Amino acid sequence: MAKNANNRDFRDARQAKKDEFYTQLSDIEKELVHYSAHFRGKVVYLNCDDPRVSNFFQYFATNFEKLGLKKLIATCYMSSDPNRFSSGESANAVWLEYTGPKSRDGALDVDAIGVRPLEGDGDFRSEECVALLRQADVVVTNPPFSLFREYVAQLFEYEKKFIILGNMNALTYKEIFPLFQRNKLWYGPSIRSGDREFRVPDDYALEAAGTRVDEQGNRYIRVKGVRWFTNMDYPSRNKDLELTRRYGDSDYPRYANFDAIEVSRTAEIPSDYEGLMGVPITFMDKYNPEQFEILGSSMTMGRPMSDVAEKGSYQQGGPRFYLAVGNGRFRRMYDRIVIRNKRLASTSIADETGDHVVPISR
Repeated sequence: MAKNANNRDFRDARQAKKDEFYTQLSDIEKELVHYSAHFRGKVVYLNCDDPRVSNFFQYFATNFEKLGLKKLIATCYMSSDPNRFSSGESANAVWLEYTGPKSRDGALDVDAIGVRPLEGDGDFRSEECVALLRQADVVVTNPPFSLFREYVAQLFEYEKKFIILGNMNALTYKEIFPLFQRNKLWYGPSIRSGDREFRVPDDYALEAAGTRVDEQGNRYIRVKGVRWFTNMDYPSRNKDLELTRRYGDSDYPRYANFDAIEVSRTAEIPSDYEGLMGVPITFMDKYNPEQFEILGSSMTMGRPMSDVAEKGSYQQGGPRFYLAVGNGRFRRMYDRIVIRNKRLASTSIADETGDHVVPISR
């Protein structure tokens, strides 16, 4: 039993190291400016952040009075970069509680505030970190991408408001998509496309493209498909997507295994189409829940292609929508979200699987 526990601890530590990306202050500032009104009188918890290196801590501590915070708490996993500090104790799991500036000279001295050791490894699932989570009103951090499902589940279990970073494809997880569909989770406003640069520990292997080392020796890696995920509202979330296209049969082919049209780009959503549409997951960057309704996705709504076409005429794989390409063959699409325009007349429609009726609101 002890050997298995040691092996598990080693794997967790190795994965934590792989997930250890430090978010740029500029990216934090661009996102959090949209939520300033939400922080007054609140306890903010950064539960994946070493306050000695975290730009999340830097942002909130520097703006503590401006935001009107009640308290700021930070904890980190024990794998935080040991090369950042001169003391060998820096690799230990630590936590910090901050209730405002100790002086008005503008300096932020973490050592003066008091970094304290945690009893355990600082895992966000540990009892002592959960005890701190219970105190919090809002959680803000860059959690381990590999544990995103579990991390989000914990936030909802304890009914916390949050602003966190993740990979945009997390939207397609079976545990995450229903939260988007029920309007309990959505993307933040500041990142719409492209990739983001993160600083990584000094011993992180820079093997991929898009890496660099700056003049001070800090190492950076660019990560594609990054988005902010939140359950906190911001003004632009209810802004209508401007629709400039008109529907035409030849412009919008229908799927072979689901009765909906393919809209390959969000900008091409027709303004006059009442029926179901399959759109790419990047649609969520422009999603207004007052304008559109999310009915499901290609993960669950498409019929098996074995019921539609002969074997060998389509690429096999997980559940997806397919389009006919001629000569009796079919193209497998990327993940699609099924939507309908709420502003147009509507009725209830039975989905192609025949399993249930999809309610469509006016």
